[in-house]
Amino acid sequence: MRRLKGQPRGRGLFPPPWVSTGYRGAGPVPSALGLHGRSRGGAWSLGFRGLRPAHLTCAARDPWAPDRGSGAPRALQAVLLQIKNMVKLIHTLADHGDDVNCCAFSFSLLATCSLDKTIRLYSLHDFTELPHSPLKFHTYAVHCCCFSPSGHILASCSTDGTTVLWNTENGQMLAVMEQPSGSPVRVCQFSPDSRCLTSGAADGTVVLWNTQSYKLYRCGSVKDGSLVACAFSPNGSFFVTGSSCGDLTVWDDKMRCLHSEKAHDLGITCCDFSSQPVSDGEQGLQFFRLASCGQDCQVKIWIVSFTHILGFELKYKSTLSGHCAPVLACAFSHDGQMLVSGSVDKSVIVYDTNTENILHTLTQHTRYVTTCAFAPNTLLLATGSMDKTVNIWQFDLETLCQARSTEDQLKQFTDDWSEEDVSTWLCAQDLKDLVGIFKMNNIDGKELLNLTKESLADDLKIESLGLRSKVLRKIEELRTKVKSLSSGIPDEFVCPITRELMKDPVIASDGYSYEKEAIENWISKKKRTSPMTNLVLPSAVLTPNRTLKMAINRWLETHQK
Repeated sequence: MRRLKGQPRGRGLFPPPWVSTGYRGAGPVPSALGLHGRSRGGAWSLGFRGLRPAHLTCAARDPWAPDRGSGAPRALQAVLLQIKNMVKLIHTLADHGDDVNCCAFSFSLLATCSLDKTIRLYSLHDFTELPHSPLKFHTYAVHCCCFSPSGHILASCSTDGTTVLWNTENGQMLAVMEQPSGSPVRVCQFSPDSRCLTSGAADGTVVLWNTQSYKLYRCGSVKDGSLVACAFSPNGSFFVTGSSCGDLTVWDDKMRCLHSEKAHDLGITCCDFSSQPVSDGEQGLQFFRLASCGQDCQVKIWIVSFTHILGFELKYKSTLSGHCAPVLACAFSHDGQMLVSGSVDKSVIVYDTNTENILHTLTQHTRYVTTCAFAPNTLLLATGSMDKTVNIWQFDLETLCQARSTEDQLKQFTDDWSEEDVSTWLCAQDLKDLVGIFKMNNIDGKELLNLTKESLADDLKIESLGLRSKVLRKIEELRTKVKSLSSGIPDEFVCPITRELMKDPVIASDGYSYEKEAIENWISKKKRTSPMTNLVLPSAVLTPNRTLKMAINRWLETHQK
């Protein structure tokens, strides 16, 4: 072991007889997909026209904002039930004697660190603690820990002003690296190639260490505040730090400051890059998603790009406002499809990164949630808290895909589309050459429907007459579809599985009506559970719903006149 010192410094109508009144239950409802509702009588219910929560906890403030696009209560019930079973708590670790400050995964291990001055290592096989755990050296609280990409080295940093490198196989210390100023070290992070390690301190200094020689490579500092967050870009060409003053600062690998941005009022608490790049679809450039969170109760999404020719650009994309108290941690899943955040409101929120809808709200912790991390190779999530515990959650991939599929079905109206949805639509229409132009001009669903011949030529600068004509034809088709959807097929006439108008409705043993072919396929391929309640169907018998079929036919006759 070497010790080295660094160099100097909705409500509505009651349902008709053929429609079930929906599900009733006690307790809080999982917030999902922008649902909203009202309190009534200490219970929540999924009724004919929406959801009514019993008590809206502070963890679910904005998630209940109205989603007026789809108006599909049956599908919402199905999504809620799918999401409820999408993630489950599989293990709780309660070995620390004080607040858990950070947790991190490698491919085979989970590391946790605490105010109790220790780092603990667990096997992902059965979550048993390794023989050489806990790791002890720090004389004050351990604030952060992280694995090298290979998983062979673990770094930890502490109020004692040191960053320590550990051999994860035997628990031996490889080096103790002292912050030049001796200031408490709040955050540390490995570069993607493992050659460098950053350490950020309470005095605003950031050090880039050479992990092969264990020597200080570069040193810099921010103008104001403590450094509390750090994340490397997936390609390793730059890294971002976050300060207690609310600034995001971008550095290249030579420690040159490329950009600084005021991101959060009252201070940043965490930031993380998605490992999956986003292509602009036009010039082949790659962009990266960056999430940041802070004392302003918000999670913000940024789009970051850096090339030696075009330089650096940090562009604000959106704000996620699911929490109503300071957000202390955020992390992307390895595939970039999910983003998780933990808050002072004691909740953990899981977002779909493509739609930015809430997939799940976890409320197991009894005190502030201080850290969260996804495993790199499995659908595991770890959350740590000031309640001294670390919870391990497991996602069900099949249920997750079903929930996303149903969510897609709910997104019927074009004016609900995000910029990403518009890009997907352009590619589907063989118009992928326009993706970059549309993204550059922030064209979402509403803007898409308002585009005209003049705006395509004058504002978007699409010079080709043929291309403009094709876009206009496709947009007109969308407008026609929107008008058709807006005419309003009664939801009780729509199959909960296919979300299409039923032609041959049947009643299943769960009391709900479905399109015959859809429910038969469901029963034959699934575990004979109800699409609506997720409970086992008492029987596979399907009864023709002639009353509903007559009502649909009458509505069709009236609608077609």
